[in-house]
Amino acid sequence: MLFGSEWSSVAGEMVDIGSMRPPIPMSHLTDAPSPERQFRLMEIVRRKLRERRYSRRTEEAYVHWIRRYIVFNARRHPRDLSEPEVKRFLSSLAIEERVAASTQNQALAALTFLYDRVLERPLTRIEGIAPARRSRHVPVVLSPGEVRAILANLGQPARLCAALMYGSGLRLRECLTLRVKDVDLERREIVVRDGKGGKDRRTPLADRCVASLRRILEEERVRARNDRRSGIRTTELAPSLTRKYIDVETEYRWRYVFAARRTFTDSSGVRRRHHFHESAVQRAFKNAVLAARITKRATCHSLRHSFATHLLESGSDIRTVQELLGHTDLRTTMIYTHVLNRGGLGVRSPADAL
Repeated sequence: MLFGSEWSSVAGEMVDIGSMRPPIPMSHLTDAPSPERQFRLMEIVRRKLRERRYSRRTEEAYVHWIRRYIVFNARRHPRDLSEPEVKRFLSSLAIEERVAASTQNQALAALTFLYDRVLERPLTRIEGIAPARRSRHVPVVLSPGEVRAILANLGQPARLCAALMYGSGLRLRECLTLRVKDVDLERREIVVRDGKGGKDRRTPLADRCVASLRRILEEERVRARNDRRSGIRTTELAPSLTRKYIDVETEYRWRYVFAARRTFTDSSGVRRRHHFHESAVQRAFKNAVLAARITKRATCHSLRHSFATHLLESGSDIRTVQELLGHTDLRTTMIYTHVLNRGGLGVRSPADAL
C-alpha cells in the first residue's frame, strides 16, 4: 500500500504520520523542544476535521491528499513547505496525471485546510493556486421507456435500488444507507438523513416501490432477529447515539434497508453487518444498460437526473424540485431546464418546416 507508514523530517527528527495516537496539543509544530514530537501529523489532521464535523468520506479524502503532497515533496514536513511546493503539486496533478478539475479542487481544499487549520499558517493567494474551472456538462437523462427497460434487466435488490433512485431522486449512497425507520410506507415518503452537505430532506415514495419494500423490510426483520441473537450489530451510527442508547446497534429500526448478506469483524472484535456495497449496484446497472441496448453513457446517477427532468416536464415547480433534490443553490437545479423534452432550448428546429 502506498501510505502504510509514512514519515517526514522536522528539524532533523523523524516524525511518523502513518497511524493514529491520542489527541495532542499543537505545540509540536513549534521549534521549541518538546516530547510531543513523537506524535503523528495525520492524527492531528483527523482531530481537526472531526472537531469541525467533517464527514468520514471527506476526512479520508483530505488525509489521502495530504499524504500524497508529503510524498510528492520527498516526505518533507508540510511546515517546511510553502506556496511554491503547493503550486508545483497541483500543477503535477493537472499536467502529468491529467486529473479532473474537481479532483484538483479537492486536493487544493485539503491543502488549504492543512495550512489554515492544522499548521495555522494560511496559504497566500498566488498565481496558479486558484480553483480549477469545471467544464459544464449536460446531464445524461433517460426516457421513461429506457428506465423501464433498465429495470426489467435488473435483479433484486439492485432493481429496487434503481426504482428508488428514479422514483425518489436519491443518490446511490443515500439509497443504500437508508435505515428502516426512515421509510414511511403509510405516508409514501422517505426521509434522507445526512445527505450531501449534511442536510436532511423528505422525498416522495413511488407506489410501485411499496410492495417490494414491504417484502425486503419483512426479510430484514427476520434477519435482524437472528443477528440480535448472534450479537451482530449494524454500522456507522454516531458514537453519541450508541452511548446514549446501549442496544441501538441491534434494534430493527436502525438497520439498513439494503443490508449486506455477509458480516465482518471490526477492529474491536465486534461482528457487524454493513449495507449493500455501491460497486455491486453500479456493476448490475451497467450490465442492465448494455442488455437494454441503450447507447447513452448512463450511470446510477442518471436516474436522479431523470427524476428531476421528468418532474419539470410534468409541470412541477422548480423550487419544489430543488427541495426534493436537496440543492442549496437554485442554479444547480436550473441545469435540468436545459434538457427538457422540448428541443434544444425550447425552440422548434427549422428542419421540421421542410
